[in-house]
Amino acid sequence: MTTSRTVRAVLGPTNTGKTYLAIDRMLAHASGMIGFPLRLLARENYDRIVELKGRGTVALITGEEKIVPANPRWFVCTVESMPIDRKVDFLAVDEIQLCADHERGHVFTDRLLNSRGQEETMFLGADTIAPLLRQLVPEADIETRPRFSTLGYVGAKKLNRLPRRSAIVAFSTTEVYGLAEAIRRQRGGTAVVLGALSPRTRNAQVGMYQAGEVDYLVATDAIGMGLNMDIDHVAFAGTRKFDGRYMRQLAVPELAQIAGRAGRHMNDGTFGVTNNMRPFEDDTIEAIESHRFDPLTALQWRSRRLDFRSPQTLERSLERHPRQVCLVRVRDADDHLALRSLLGDRRIVDLAATPDMVRLLWEVCQVPDFRKTLADHHADLLAQLYLHLSDGEGCLPTDWVGSQIGRLDSTAGDIDTLTSRIAHVRTWAYVAHRGDWLEDSAHWQGLARQIEDRLSDALHARLIQRFVDQRAAVLGRKLEDGDALLSAVTNNGEVVVEGHAIGRIQGLRFVPDAAVGASESRAYQAAIARVIKQDAPRWIDRLEKASDDDFELVLDEADPQSGQVLWGGAAIAKLTKGDTPWSPSVKLLADDLPDGSLRARARSRLKSWADAAMAAKLRPLTTALSLELGPPGRGLVYRVAEGLGSIPRKQAQDLLPSIDKNDRSTLRRLGFRFGRATIYIAALLKPAALRLRRLLWGLWSGSAMPLLPSGRNQVCPIDGKATQAWTSLGFIPYGKTAIRADRLESILSTASKLADQGPFAPTGQLLAQLDGGADTLKLVLTRHGFAAEGDGTAVMFRRKRPTRNGARKKAPRRRKSPAPDRSDSPFAELEKLVRKK
Repeated sequence: MTTSRTVRAVLGPTNTGKTYLAIDRMLAHASGMIGFPLRLLARENYDRIVELKGRGTVALITGEEKIVPANPRWFVCTVESMPIDRKVDFLAVDEIQLCADHERGHVFTDRLLNSRGQEETMFLGADTIAPLLRQLVPEADIETRPRFSTLGYVGAKKLNRLPRRSAIVAFSTTEVYGLAEAIRRQRGGTAVVLGALSPRTRNAQVGMYQAGEVDYLVATDAIGMGLNMDIDHVAFAGTRKFDGRYMRQLAVPELAQIAGRAGRHMNDGTFGVTNNMRPFEDDTIEAIESHRFDPLTALQWRSRRLDFRSPQTLERSLERHPRQVCLVRVRDADDHLALRSLLGDRRIVDLAATPDMVRLLWEVCQVPDFRKTLADHHADLLAQLYLHLSDGEGCLPTDWVGSQIGRLDSTAGDIDTLTSRIAHVRTWAYVAHRGDWLEDSAHWQGLARQIEDRLSDALHARLIQRFVDQRAAVLGRKLEDGDALLSAVTNNGEVVVEGHAIGRIQGLRFVPDAAVGASESRAYQAAIARVIKQDAPRWIDRLEKASDDDFELVLDEADPQSGQVLWGGAAIAKLTKGDTPWSPSVKLLADDLPDGSLRARARSRLKSWADAAMAAKLRPLTTALSLELGPPGRGLVYRVAEGLGSIPRKQAQDLLPSIDKNDRSTLRRLGFRFGRATIYIAALLKPAALRLRRLLWGLWSGSAMPLLPSGRNQVCPIDGKATQAWTSLGFIPYGKTAIRADRLESILSTASKLADQGPFAPTGQLLAQLDGGADTLKLVLTRHGFAAEGDGTAVMFRRKRPTRNGARKKAPRRRKSPAPDRSDSPFAELEKLVRKK
């Protein structure tokens, strides 16, 4: 371990000026180096120092980006990329408490133990590391700094009640996007910050927030380290995150690191929860407000003395244990896992036969997986890199690298696609900055940077397009400031507010413009309510004057809008259960109508249309209901109407003998068919009529309806359930098959004709009508007056014998004839002789 004149640890919560102090101290030296935990922070502070000292004196070194002038004096780096073999007067490491991080902690611990400036060394971070730092670096001078401003807990707030200049924090991309969508609808727009964003996109999003173009920020815990913004309030929408291994609850110091972003410099800040999050416990609140947390008990460690004689010795050296009890050997580091994966490839094991080749293999394993793909996918890329680097030339093929990078140079696609491409470009930027791996590394570095910039600009534009409604933001500010909103409806139904077209009136509803979305912001709602109140009476006047032909009923079982009433192509109502199955009621889809009398007028007009529509679509049935028939005839018609056009014959068996002959003829002329098994109306078995019947019975019964068979199919398989539903559609269930009434009657008629000739086998004609269903045919015929003899292919059918009172007639017993008198026969005389003996 090297020594230095001064080792300082500046510890404390957020907003204590630690980073500013470290940069000031570094610039006071002739040379210096500072390591940050994130590329974003390194880039931000590099730009700041360049403004102070000029581009020729400052170097930037991260995994994906290297800007190194000829003679740099100061180096700004990510912790992993610090050129630790370079001598500098000043050296600093930010967020040193990350020594305890399971994923990257061993790198920070290595810098803590082994990296020093020749004149001054400074470690910055949370004071939770203080006890272990005293133990591991006893020469360090520890300085604790207080927070410039206070931080207070304000409890739970709904999303739409969060104050301006709030940051909402979630812990997955899906949650961030969902919250951003909600903020856009309710408050006009938000900036978005995720760890996957490139510095260019992140800075553009932050700049939009800082400039006041939006008043809200939705972010992951990426804002927890070094994001210096004018945030007044931090609202937690979650406290659990996936850390690369499993879902876990954030520790209190982690919550504090994020909450501490509220309030900068001397401005006080607040924190709380939102989005139905459970409020924080009292001890958590007290710890965050007072900045007192349990100290760290162990730091992650890995040996820096690696043995490259063979892959096996390299693995053993990676698994060495530390001597100090407060250090814990890191387990399952990404590069170590990659090494294990590659050593499962015999080609790679054979190539890694010398120390140089083992060292190269380890360098390849350290290519980070910015893409966060499946481990196997990343291992495949690493294997290709190593195999290419191991050939005779020792460089990656230019054509291969060009094809890999070139296919990423496209700004088409959505947010997720662009984010994925940026991650891929970052991986290749890292590879390009390995100067000895490429023939013209400067060219590839520049190309990767250009592609990343283009993708970043496109991503920023997509984020604005999706999560920022500048019109709503303007309206929201005017509303909150108490200004009146100017709104109107144009002749073509377009709604204009403050000169912005935000949607249009379709039917009886306001429909937002596609670019606006279904806005829930108070500004929009206030403007829309005013427009509707002024214009709604005109809508109802037009509705009442419209002809029946102007309305349309959606009848498509595959359409979720089936059953809705359209006017001018817009849904204005839907059918609901009425007093009878064939006479549905109407429910308005017009929540925007504010006046009860207007709603009543609209409902009355649409009910009148619905009655006329049902009379036309069910004409044979509705005509029959209006006929002057005898009581048995009227009873039959009502029973058929309750079945929406068909019933099993047994349901009318008590009425049929009593129906007047003239009434029966009248009904036949309307399309009523009196079959052996069913009574049905032929016209109401057509596909269009069946779709209507399906809708009406679903409304009447309140149950889910089965899908109708495609086309004009009259036989279809069923699952044995919803028997009544199938019957209401004119299909009679037989086991796992439903047969439409007209096809069923045709089958029974054919069978009856065959039976007139005596017993008959299932003919091709019969089976064809059932699509070859021999078992179903047997079930149908035995249920409707036929007996089956035999089984399988040898089955025969015949009419059942006549029955009396519902029971099969028994065959009459044969009387025994009296035995003839044979007393004088020779056999009688012989029997007498036998008995005497």
